[in-house]
Amino acid sequence: MQGRIVKFHETLNVGVIRTEDGKKVRFAPADVRNPNGRLVGYDVDFVKPGPGRKAKDIILLTGSPWQVFSKPQKTNGNAAGWAS
Repeated sequence: MQGRIVKFHETLNVGVIRTEDGKKVRFAPADVRNPNGRLVGYDVDFVKPGPGRKAKDIILLTGSPWQVFSKPQKTNGNAAGWAS
């Protein structure tokens, strides 16, 4: 499914995605595969497993597609935390 993040409450650790058909779906920030700081306003692609369940495998539709599939690696002194 696709939608847009319309709300995110840091204290509650929960957000809301409005789907293309106008429905609202909750999500946890841990389910965002390519977090990019501020979440509100981003268009997203996600999986909604069933009624009453939270969105999973959320991908922000911004930046490089490689950000979704790459993972930070421990390195020797690389400030960004990415392999050089």
